[in-house]
Amino acid sequence: MTAAPSTPATEPRLTSLSHGGGCGCKIAPGVLSEILRGQSALPVPPELLVGIETSDDAAVYRLNDQQALIATTDFFMPIVDDAFDFGRIAATNAISDVYAMGGTPIMALALVGMPINVLSTRTIGRILEGGASVCKAAGIPIAGGHTIDSVEPIYGLVALGLVHPDRVKRNADARTGDVLVLGKPLGVGVLSAALKKNQLDADGYAQMIATTTRLNTPGPELAALDGVHALTDVTGFALAGHALELARGANCQVQIDWARVPLLPGVRALAQQGCVTGASGRNWAGYGAEVALPAGFAPEDQALLTDPQTSGGLLVSCRPDAVDAVLAVFARHGFADAAAIGAVAPAEAGGPRLRVR
Repeated sequence: MTAAPSTPATEPRLTSLSHGGGCGCKIAPGVLSEILRGQSALPVPPELLVGIETSDDAAVYRLNDQQALIATTDFFMPIVDDAFDFGRIAATNAISDVYAMGGTPIMALALVGMPINVLSTRTIGRILEGGASVCKAAGIPIAGGHTIDSVEPIYGLVALGLVHPDRVKRNADARTGDVLVLGKPLGVGVLSAALKKNQLDADGYAQMIATTTRLNTPGPELAALDGVHALTDVTGFALAGHALELARGANCQVQIDWARVPLLPGVRALAQQGCVTGASGRNWAGYGAEVALPAGFAPEDQALLTDPQTSGGLLVSCRPDAVDAVLAVFARHGFADAAAIGAVAPAEAGGPRLRVR
């Protein structure tokens, strides 16, 4: 039975109002690809440094020789029942995309859709307060936003940031020979599935909140390091999906040493017990054909490889001689679980884009 904070007796659990929580709400990668395939190309100005070409974390537009504007948005339905925690998680996740481009956030706009006949104004206010607390921690204002009456609760941000044009880190710039470093452990989706099934204890809930509300503040410092070539953050498409985006963009193969991948405490056992999100299976259906798994790879490990991460960690592609510096940056920001988890190799003709070892 869960020891997570409870919802007022007069209102339903927030998670009961959403068909999927957190980044598990994302449209499956295969379906999204089909949707976008029919979209006509629009003119691309030379100032647009990063657009939709490689499914990167945010758009980047050059303002002048010293500044480029980062623009991104992210929103989803509740992943937890505590209103304040939901707001914190959603805001942290949205701001992460600015850090993943190597930038510093400057302001945010709130995106709010709430079933106003179901949830009290107090509960909705607590969601917004949670988001505001994270923006305060990031040193930015919520300068506006938009609200609608919706069937399911939805909250998130438009996040804007700045970066020097020479320090923009795209997910497509990994190089053969690079080492991959992951900043946060995996398992948020498994914990969220356990929460929905009332199988998450107090320690598990605390772990979930701690990781999903930790801002990816190492991003700008990592982008400034010599030897860091690419950055992305691991979110709804899971470690496998975002590693594949990196591999496709750089026309290479990503190799992951599974034994080195950090996991949140207890998530493998929970996955063995069936605490797996539907998004995990949809992820595998969308890109599994591009992944090679070792013989005997356990089902729970496959579930964690494809586990949607809400407000997940930064994935860094860097030269081997920069790994110690990358890990030192993570350590200075309190990311004790950061670890080197694999490498970038030349693409194999007709072979997988992602090879798990």
